[in-house]
Amino acid sequence: MLKSLLLKLIAYYRRTGGGQRWFAVDCNFEPTCSAYTYTAIERFGARRGVSLGWQRIRRCSQHDSFCKCIEPVPETEDAKAN
Repeated sequence: MLKSLLLKLIAYYRRTGGGQRWFAVDCNFEPTCSAYTYTAIERFGARRGVSLGWQRIRRCSQHDSFCKCIEPVPETEDAKAN
């Protein structure tokens, strides 16, 4: 239930303009932080997915970045132990 709610909220955020509209910033990562978090929640569940997403968002604070960092969601639970 929580997983479904979080995915709907992220989908709404993305559909209504994402970071450009809500915070006037462009994500420094590819996939975007919202897409990363959405995929992480789908793949690992609400608790771990939100944790991974929050870690990513905390690193996405360089407003003057000149290139996008490529960082996909880990494929397995073992690959993301950092």
